[in-house]
Amino acid sequence: MPAVVNPDLCVGCETCVDECPGEAITMEDGIAKVDPKKCTECKTCVDICPSASIHME
Repeated sequence: MPAVVNPDLCVGCETCVDECPGEAITMEDGIAKVDPKKCTECKTCVDICPSASIHME
């Protein structure tokens, strides 16, 4: 399952956007959004998210 962002916890820092090797994360209205078609389930975003707003389903 692809990564999922909790919009209530996301602080919009864009760290995940910069670190995602699959370029699967973009920002939408200041909140990270994961494209499930591009997500390789590497969990890099989960590990580096400073607000712990990203998890794997």
